[in-house]
Amino acid sequence: MPAVQTVSVLPAPAETRATDPGRCVTFAVRADADPGALPRVLELFAKRGLVPTALRSELLPEAGMLDISVEVVGMVRAESDHVANCLRAIPLVGHVLTAERTVA
Repeated sequence: MPAVQTVSVLPAPAETRATDPGRCVTFAVRADADPGALPRVLELFAKRGLVPTALRSELLPEAGMLDISVEVVGMVRAESDHVANCLRAIPLVGHVLTAERTVA
């Protein structure tokens, strides 16, 4: 008779990412007007489990560019700096600016 194996399912680990609930960061991104630009930008937030509090995208046809604004609450400075650098590394992205403000 074959041996019976048991599998234990462990609960998901607690959130280990440092957060700053009073900090709101806005990422202003200028990218090529390409269908893959917006998903590539949003992927950097999604893979960190972050849901933007605001998202705006506008096609600038005369410039052939996409103007993207992503606002996220709760990121610590080191994380937002890292995400900004990752955004700058995307080939379709021309430039990235960040701004921050305090929220209640």
